Amino acid sequence: MEYRKIKDEDDDGSGGNSSDIENLRGKPLSALSVGNVSANSSELAKWKRKSVVTLALTVLTSSQAILIVWSKRAGKYEYSVTTANFLVETLKCALSLAALARIWNHEGVTDDNRLSTTLDEVIVYPIPAILYLVKNLLQYYIFAYVDAPGYQILKNLNIISTGVLYRIILKKKLSEIQWAAFILLCCGCTTAQLNSNSDRVLQTPLQGWTMAIVMALLSGFAGVYTEAIIKKRPSRNINVQNFWLYVFGMIFNAVAIVTQDFDAVMNKGFFHGYSLITVLMILNHALSGIAVSMVMKYADNIVKVYSTSVAMLLTAVVSVFLFGFHLSLAFFLGATVVSVSVYLHSAGKLQR
Repeated sequence: MEYRKIKDEDDDGSGGNSSDIENLRGKPLSALSVGNVSANSSELAKWKRKSVVTLALTVLTSSQAILIVWSKRAGKYEYSVTTANFLVETLKCALSLAALARIWNHEGVTDDNRLSTTLDEVIVYPIPAILYLVKNLLQYYIFAYVDAPGYQILKNLNIISTGVLYRIILKKKLSEIQWAAFILLCCGCTTAQLNSNSDRVLQTPLQGWTMAIVMALLSGFAGVYTEAIIKKRPSRNINVQNFWLYVFGMIFNAVAIVTQDFDAVMNKGFFHGYSLITVLMILNHALSGIAVSMVMKYADNIVKVYSTSVAMLLTAVVSVFLFGFHLSLAFFLGATVVSVSVYLHSAGKLQR
């Protein structure tokens, strides 16, 4: 946009460059140097911040599946997954409150950042909260059928569900590039799951694929619904909206604890079976959401594409040493195709 603006001024013959040169005459060289140094410092600060966000998102994304698998003992979870989910929602709620407290301290309390609200605004949050609850619980149980690298591949199916639901619910038109990206994504996921060491064609059984598709649909619908809520009142502070979403997430996870793990929690304690890996996993899940928000604020879609692509390969490499994962040619090719499809989907957004 800046280039076009400058070019238009040149084409109009406004003499912008000549007047700028005239204005610079008589100014000391030190003033020009200070301006250049200030601009360079600002660009350097942006680059450093973008690099930190990219690195954080890559590490958090790649370690998410690894930590879930690592937290299992003898093929099962010794801790209650419902209590773990409850703590994730609690931590995210606390982080949202901390962010709001900082805003209140600097800007004061306004109509857009106050927590008090109406019933009509709050009543919409239980729907995405329930969807995220089911999706997050399935996230633990899917590892009975899929390994960590396979999970990172199949998780990208939510791009398809999100895109299709965008088209159906929000009436957003998808570009031809995005539709092509969806087809490539399906091909990449299938290729990565090819199994050459047994009679079974795909490594992941039907139950695993079914759970992955259900998770993708839940994640896509929850994401689209949440965006619709946010855009209904765009001036509302995002931390307030997140706070209410996480509050309902805590409520529904508390209900899940009572209905699913009440006896275990009462007899063994809330934190029974917890280990350092479990704590790191909870921190990872909470910080991942914060990292995505930071990408939207400080970086761009290319950062998400880069992080997703690197995370898939990084998860596979780490799984080789931790879990004896076999890094096959089919997986490498499938991961490459998925990376290309994610990039095309991002590029298609920019061209709409």
